[in-house]
Amino acid sequence: MTRFGILISKLLERCIIALVLGLGVGVGLGLTQQHGLELAHAEQPLASQAQASEAPSSGKADDFNFFSDKPVESKDIVVLPPEKSKWLTVGGPAALLTFMVGILLLTWRLIPFDKHSVDINLRNFPPAAKRGMALAVVLFGIAFAFGASELWYQLQFFGSSADFVASMSLGKLIVMTHAHLFGFTTAFFIVGIPFSMQFNHIKLYQWIFPIGLAACLTDVMSWWGIKYVAHSFEYVSMVCAVLFSVTYMWMLIGLLRTLAFPEVIWASDKDKAARAQKLGKSGN
Repeated sequence: MTRFGILISKLLERCIIALVLGLGVGVGLGLTQQHGLELAHAEQPLASQAQASEAPSSGKADDFNFFSDKPVESKDIVVLPPEKSKWLTVGGPAALLTFMVGILLLTWRLIPFDKHSVDINLRNFPPAAKRGMALAVVLFGIAFAFGASELWYQLQFFGSSADFVASMSLGKLIVMTHAHLFGFTTAFFIVGIPFSMQFNHIKLYQWIFPIGLAACLTDVMSWWGIKYVAHSFEYVSMVCAVLFSVTYMWMLIGLLRTLAFPEVIWASDKDKAARAQKLGKSGN
């Protein structure tokens, strides 16, 4: 090979080496740049979301003036109702209890106690009448117990009786008022009339029937106070519930003892002397 051919072969060899090295470097740089673009595209939405979330809050924080009188406009703020006056939360229940006492004083003034009333002894009634009255008294007592259990059932879902009443709609409250006024009046009338006639000689016993009815009326009125005035009317409802429960049970027990247990003699019985003498003779 001539000297010229050797030079040509070395030149071609160097050109091929340079071409291979150039292609390798170019491919490597292209892959690196493509990977960088992909990372940039992937991070761009995240950065835009972060800026979008930070921009309003930072703007609001910059615009917020703690000493300003302007209202704060934000959906996260809970507006609480203003605190009610003591005239409503305390004076309202006190006025309702005073109303109940006023009813009792009015009935006492208009219908005074009279010892010379009609003297009726339920023990002298026919057996069928005494049995029917005893069964009716027991059934009313069972109905009364189921009414109390309804309140217990509702308290499992509501924190208190005030929350239960406040959750009622106007229509339901009207229905509850109608039903309870009829139910209370009927139950106390059926039990209270024979009880008051049987123990007409005891002045204190003549208060039990009207106290129970007045407490029933006041209790129903307190529901409207709970709904539309203040939850503190719940205390009025509690006091009335105790009053009409105690008075009703007192009358129920007194009637059952008179009708179903004639051999039991108490100091309150109008015929205790005659019955004690009769039982003594029968025992001898």
